[in-house]
Amino acid sequence: MSQEWFIWALLAAVFAALTAIFAKVGLEGVNADYATLIRTIVILVVLSMFVYVIGAWRNPLTLTPKTLWFLVLSGLATGASWVCYFRALKTGPASKVAPIDKLSVVLVAVFAVVFLGERATGREWIGIAMIAIGAVVLAWRK
Repeated sequence: MSQEWFIWALLAAVFAALTAIFAKVGLEGVNADYATLIRTIVILVVLSMFVYVIGAWRNPLTLTPKTLWFLVLSGLATGASWVCYFRALKTGPASKVAPIDKLSVVLVAVFAVVFLGERATGREWIGIAMIAIGAVVLAWRK
């Protein structure tokens, strides 16, 4: 089985880390929601060009209703996540905000079991618990 997913996941982690650092600096003197809008416009433009250049564009109305519906829900969840994340970064230190945000890793594992029927081994649950504990420990400062 290909391990290509690992490389993409690792790159996602690197870019997510840079997002926190760049956003924290970029949020100085600007409303967090407005900053999220600017970020979203940049993403829309860059991804539009990318999809066009690689020839992946197609009419979204040709997608199945289920696919379209779940992509819309995913987009709404992403938007809500970004708004909350930028508001948290605006008022808190990146070194505390980012670990709590990464509790999403734990929630993905739980949601994957509940909603997708995926199964995790005991060893995997230990790792998931360690991520949860680590995130809380990193964010919890007196």
